[in-house]
Parts: sequence; C-alpha cells; structure tokens
Amino acid sequence: MSRITIRYFAAAAAASGTEEEIWDRPETLAQLRTELIDAYGTDMAQVLRAGSFLINGVVRRDAGELGTARDLTVDVLPPFAGG
Repeated sequence: MSRITIRYFAAAAAASGTEEEIWDRPETLAQLRTELIDAYGTDMAQVLRAGSFLINGVVRRDAGELGTARDLTVDVLPPFAGG
C-alpha cells in the first residue's frame, strides 16, 4: 500500500496534535475525510466542515479519487479570515 504525507495548518494542527504525519493512502478524498474525523474527532470534523484540502498544491473540493501521483502531499487547511 502506498503512503501519503498529510500536513496540518493552524486549527487543523491543533485538532490533530501534529503538523505532519504519514498515512496509508486512501482511494478518495471522501475516505480521507472520514478517516481524519475517526482519528481526531469533533475538533477535526469542525475544521473540515469549512476547511479545504490542497493535493500536491492544488485546491480540491470534490471528494473523488486522489489521483495517480506517486508522491502525494495533502494539506489540511482550516477556513481563513481575510483582510
């Protein structure tokens, strides 16, 4: 099974208790979202409700396949207030 690097920022890092970790690669973004909530609970669920994912630097909003890139980095970003 291949692995992915998951990086967490701000509230996502607080919810996971780490800034980066290596996980078994799920097939879809929906599966990753479920696994993150199962692992880190309601704090992570709250972050993911309004947050976003970057897959190898590209924003992903659909919950489909993660793609075929050999090296995969997923950034978990909380919602940002701008100004």
